[in-house]
Amino acid sequence: MNDISDKPVDTADETNTELTFRRFKDGESMWTGWHDLTEKIFQSDKSYKCPTYVHRTPPCQASCPSGHEIRGWLAIARQMDKPPGKDMTWQEYAFQRMAEANPFPATMGRVCPAPCEAGCNRNEVDDFVGINAVEQYVGDWANENGLELLPAAPYTGKLVAVIGGGPAGLSAAYFLRRKGHGVTVFDDHEKLGGMMRYGIPGYRTPRDMLDKEIERIVAMGVEVRTGTRVGRDISLEEVEKSFDAIFWAVGAQKGRGLPVPGWEGTENCISGVEFLDAFNMGWVKGTAERVVVVGGGDTSIDVASVARRLGHITIKAEQDVDPHNLLGYTAHDVAGALRREDMQATLTSLFPIENMTASEREREDAKREGVEIIGGVMPLEVLKDDRGHARALKMCKCTMKGNKPVPEPGTEFEIECDIIVSAIGQMGDFEGLAPLDGGKGFIATDKLYRVKNKPKHFAGGDIIHPHLLTTAIGHGRVAAESIDHFLAGDPLDKRPKVDVHHFNLLHELHQRALDPEPYDNQQARGTSSSNFAIHNYEDRSATQIIPHDYLFKGHFKYEARERRKEVHIGADEVLGNFEERIEGFTEEQVIHEGKRCMSCGMCFECDSCVVFCPQIAVKRVPKKERAVGRYVYTDYTMCIGCHICADVCPAGYIQMGLGE
Repeated sequence: MNDISDKPVDTADETNTELTFRRFKDGESMWTGWHDLTEKIFQSDKSYKCPTYVHRTPPCQASCPSGHEIRGWLAIARQMDKPPGKDMTWQEYAFQRMAEANPFPATMGRVCPAPCEAGCNRNEVDDFVGINAVEQYVGDWANENGLELLPAAPYTGKLVAVIGGGPAGLSAAYFLRRKGHGVTVFDDHEKLGGMMRYGIPGYRTPRDMLDKEIERIVAMGVEVRTGTRVGRDISLEEVEKSFDAIFWAVGAQKGRGLPVPGWEGTENCISGVEFLDAFNMGWVKGTAERVVVVGGGDTSIDVASVARRLGHITIKAEQDVDPHNLLGYTAHDVAGALRREDMQATLTSLFPIENMTASEREREDAKREGVEIIGGVMPLEVLKDDRGHARALKMCKCTMKGNKPVPEPGTEFEIECDIIVSAIGQMGDFEGLAPLDGGKGFIATDKLYRVKNKPKHFAGGDIIHPHLLTTAIGHGRVAAESIDHFLAGDPLDKRPKVDVHHFNLLHELHQRALDPEPYDNQQARGTSSSNFAIHNYEDRSATQIIPHDYLFKGHFKYEARERRKEVHIGADEVLGNFEERIEGFTEEQVIHEGKRCMSCGMCFECDSCVVFCPQIAVKRVPKKERAVGRYVYTDYTMCIGCHICADVCPAGYIQMGLGE
């Protein structure tokens, strides 16, 4: 057998039959390096250990900020975990499983940078599973087929105010309604969506898709009050008086300016948040001829890419001009009265290009579309003309010591520009909400998302820590659970070590009508032959993440990852192009990716333990009694504890434990 090669695998070659993994190199064995084998418990081919079935969390789930049970819905996609009802499609079953943690699969399947894929154990074999693409397919299928979320529980009589209708607020509203609480969402924009609508351009999050996912939540009975800002249109005191709990999800809507001379008060120096908000509100139809964006994250990429698409307007009707709008032209523009021409967008980053926080895919798309990216440089000063407007940004090369840039003397240069956009960070807007400011422009919370020193107040999303959209969704889910316990008079004091949505074997048995029998409270010798308990199963998912070396990876042959088609547009085609760039999977591609999942920490019914057991002690559960996680059992009267079943388990689900 060949060792894992250092050479890159050609994932386009689906006929590649190279072996991808072996446990030992030539001349090695499991005892290599042992000088004293007295601890070896095996006597001949027997031991006093028996196979047990241990559920652990896969690293993809542990890496997901929203807490998706990824392995669970990939098992549905691979057609192993069948829907519990004959009238339910596998897509609906997968959607309901996704919605247990995240009600925005179509959106997140498009824009999430997918830390789950970076953590996927399949990377140790050939390539990660295309989790993001499967999520998008299921979310789109749900939208196209009008799927609804599960109905709310009976009304509890408790009312919760959710301040902010972005990913954190809508997530909290959804999970609170599921628990039966009355929810009112306040948002100062005309429409709900927050950063999903106003911070990301529509070619990345199509608005009709986003509307369907939001409407699905509102349809659960969520009251919505848009165009209403708490602290301005309604006082904080009034909200506190009218609601039993308050969840703050107002986002970080104020951009940070550049900390250099000449920035403060200069009219054509704006933040990335301002730029994208104005564009997504429909207020901007064109931009300046030369735009410099300072940043390096996803927001800076979006700003530069949008600017390239908008272009520079050179011929216009006089009434279309807004003399107060330094971005360009107003939403009152008349189609046909404007002529767009190419513009120059330059993006600068403190870090070298390869170390920018924006994803590689987004960086490459931006460069392909004509955005010039300069890495390893820092701004020094905004240079102004005699009108007081910025005419150039003075910069120099720099090196990074941690997160601190160190300028390189003698490397100064200027980038001429008409607009400078700062996309270096965000903070909250506390106008009218001063009592909530926990310092540095954010609300201070504990690990349960309770606002410090403010009873019945909770917070989540960018207002406590600007991060990913999926992180904000996770905040909303966990905060909703904290609020639910608070309203019940039983506040939580801690969260699980692995704080994601987990597979629950009792729930799985219940939906298959395989619940354990009632316990008769009589003494019994073990549970192997009894039906009142789940025998020989241990759930460690709340505390343990299964590493790749627990798996027998030699089971998996090379299989090329399915890839979504992307519409790549060149610099000469980008002007005015706001079409979506990603094409979703077909059903066949989704099923294939589901089958590539190694199901880390949970049986995927491969039969290896049944086939390789020399004593025929490992057997399949009778078909009518099978459920996920209960596909095989061990006849302990025949088991000799040889551990072969555990050695060949590709999912790492079998562990040798004490027995007799």
